Amino acid sequence: VQLVESGGGLVQAGGSLELSCAISGRTFSYLAMAWFRQYPGKEREIVAAVSGSGLSTAYADSVRGRFTISRDAAKNTIYLQMNTLKPEDTAVYYCAAHPRSSDTYYYWSYEYDYWGQGTQVTVSS
Repeated sequence: VQLVESGGGLVQAGGSLELSCAISGRTFSYLAMAWFRQYPGKEREIVAAVSGSGLSTAYADSVRGRFTISRDAAKNTIYLQMNTLKPEDTAVYYCAAHPRSSDTYYYWSYEYDYWGQGTQVTVSS
């Protein structure tokens, strides 16, 4: 299983970015997936999660109302639309896939077996 992120970069505070994560190597449909981020020297933290069906989502308090997670089964891709970005959103962002088909979402990094390589998001003030 491979996850490949794209879409990171440098943006000014208040701006927007959309991250994409393409999955290959197994059936994408019905895998719970998520976006995490990691600050230097810190553990990965959940940003947003989506259930296998895509009908249920969850967000960290710090991004709720600004970020939106979505999935496109036809393209085997999930997205993270990030609006009203803040300097504290600066981090490396990772997408993750749960190992089993499930119509729920998961909060913790240890619950995910498959990870992308990460993409840097930098928000300047």
